[in-house]
Amino acid sequence: MSVWFEGYSDIECNIQQVKDALENLGEHYVGVISFMPGLTSVELVEQGNDSVTIKTNEGLMKRTNISKHIEADSVVVEFDEKYQAGSKVTTKSHFLDEFTTSDTGVKYHTVMSGVEAPGLLGFFYRKFGSSNTGNAFLTSYKAYFEKQNE
Repeated sequence: MSVWFEGYSDIECNIQQVKDALENLGEHYVGVISFMPGLTSVELVEQGNDSVTIKTNEGLMKRTNISKHIEADSVVVEFDEKYQAGSKVTTKSHFLDEFTTSDTGVKYHTVMSGVEAPGLLGFFYRKFGSSNTGNAFLTSYKAYFEKQNE
């Protein structure tokens, strides 16, 4: 799978907050996604052992094959995502999210790969959307975990 976006962010929280958040995948992902720009409505539709379905004002997001690898100073989460934004475009991608303990809290590293988005709008998304989308996820995770510290 080719890497579409890769980025890092420093989050002022501790690794235990990340571990605790991942105990309830539905609540966690609704919380993170609610910080994404342009989303005014985010609700959990369905939750399984390794999957969540979230409805937003833009469409339906399905995250499947969620796996967690948790160690003392790190957490690695991988999943596949299918996001149907109305009737306009459906994207598919693979995420790898890595959280590691750092001197200032937690270093967050995300890799989005294998992005598929058919049609003309999909072409523009694949070609020009990586930076905006990837940075929005970095910012959302940071806001989500740091909000818990308030």
